[in-house]
Amino acid sequence: MYLHLGQEVIVDTNNIIGIYDMDTSTISKWSREFLNKAEKEGRVVNVSFFDLPKSFIVYKENEKEEIVYISPLSSKTLLKRTQSNQIIT
Repeated sequence: MYLHLGQEVIVDTNNIIGIYDMDTSTISKWSREFLNKAEKEGRVVNVSFFDLPKSFIVYKENEKEEIVYISPLSSKTLLKRTQSNQIIT
């Protein structure tokens, strides 16, 4: 099944490692370091071009690479979509 993250980005739900709230997660030093490292390595995809980012999604692209998607949708909205019929099949 697939999940729409914003703009025209859709990901396979089987490869999602985690969905995190931007406001509460970035309080943690670990989260800030993780996001900074991912950005420096070019593994961040921002899909909230015109909106404030509300969540980030850690996605397993392949065996060795993770991508971090920055989304304008809240983590609650994304989680609800994964638990309802709003997933694209």
